[in-house]
Amino acid sequence: MKANKPDDKNYRIWLQRKLDHINTFLESNDGPGTNGLEDIIIPHQALPGLSWDDVITEVSLFKKQLRMPLIINALTGGPPETLKINASLSEVARETGIAMAVGSQSIAIKHPYLDESFKIVRRVNPDGLIIANVAANVAPDIALQAVDMLQADALQLHLNTAQELFMEEGDRDFSEIEKNIARIIEISPVEVIVKEVGFGISKETAKKLFSLGVFWIDVGGSGGTNFIDIESKRYKKRLLEPPVEWGIPTAASLLEVKDVASSINMIASGGIRTALDVIKCFALGASAVAIAGPFLQLIKNEGKEDLIEYICQLQEDIKRLMLLSGVKNPIEMQKVDIIISGKLREWQLQRKLQK
Repeated sequence: MKANKPDDKNYRIWLQRKLDHINTFLESNDGPGTNGLEDIIIPHQALPGLSWDDVITEVSLFKKQLRMPLIINALTGGPPETLKINASLSEVARETGIAMAVGSQSIAIKHPYLDESFKIVRRVNPDGLIIANVAANVAPDIALQAVDMLQADALQLHLNTAQELFMEEGDRDFSEIEKNIARIIEISPVEVIVKEVGFGISKETAKKLFSLGVFWIDVGGSGGTNFIDIESKRYKKRLLEPPVEWGIPTAASLLEVKDVASSINMIASGGIRTALDVIKCFALGASAVAIAGPFLQLIKNEGKEDLIEYICQLQEDIKRLMLLSGVKNPIEMQKVDIIISGKLREWQLQRKLQK
């Protein structure tokens, strides 16, 4: 039986914050910095030695078959207004054969009244790859409930320290997160992905995560949605410009994580917008890419049919660019030679990172 609709002050604050996030995001631009991928060049192969039918984008991810290694990354859920968004996104994932992660489920576990906006994702796409999502500091039993709520195939634990610090009502204690991640990994029935929300993962952080037993990292680099900017815009009295340039660009973060251990599986996110972005991420070692911002904007402003068309065009362009790189699949794309220039090359040298 469903719980009654919550009416406490904390719930109302949370509800308004989630709606603020969506509305502020829709009015915001990427950046201000770039994702760093402009400093990557993949040599063109004029004699690829392949036909169109030789090239495939299909992969197996978390024991599910996908038409391409693409994830609709964690966006929203909780407020009743988000049910339609998640239902549409799930339908898009089903029709295009890609994965989907939901937004943070913690509130729906505390207030079961709100779980419909999450459960709808599995009902709409019963056989698809669905990824649960909670903060990395939630109690382990809550993480398990999030997985169970969606019959999820994997679990995202998001790291959003920078966002919390610029949120007036946000957390200020991050001292126990590492221990908590380790406890969740010990009991989780599915693979655990640790995900940054837009400020990147450094090699130091990746080393800590790897030592805890983390084998999947979503780098969530800078260059896309900027939660320091979004949180700062929620408050009208801020007189000082927020440090929106903070963060590790997505391309640099991929290099950082890859330098730690070849057994870490990387998901690239943070300002990924084009097929060229996608294959550059594969060339830097990513096993999959995740996109959030453009998908939410298209669903809200144009509708699911336009989003389906966008994803289909993205898949076609990825296939074209893999053929022009002389490779047959995304795994081969990880092995191509690349040229690194500009700021990314400086980053690579100063941080002593390997390709």
